[in-house]
Amino acid sequence: MAMEAATIEQLIKEGIPDAVVQIVDLRGDGDHYAAHVVSATFKGKSRVKQHQMVYGALQGRMGGELHALALTTAVPDNA
Repeated sequence: MAMEAATIEQLIKEGIPDAVVQIVDLRGDGDHYAAHVVSATFKGKSRVKQHQMVYGALQGRMGGELHALALTTAVPDNA
C-alpha cells in the first residue's frame, strides 16, 4: 500500500521536530519519493547518521508502505 507525501512529511516532522521537509512524488504513483530534510539536529553528524535519523522517524515503514525514498539531508545555513 502506498503512502501519501503528507504522511511522510508528518512522520519526519514528528521524529525531527525542527525539520524543514520537502517531498516530491517522483513517478506520480505514491510509491517512489524524494525527500529533502533540513534540520539543525543534523549538525556534527555524519550523512549516514542523518539518514538513519530520518529513517528512524519513518518508524519502520521503509521497504513496506514506503517502497523507495531518495533522501538528501542538510544542516541549515544559520546553525
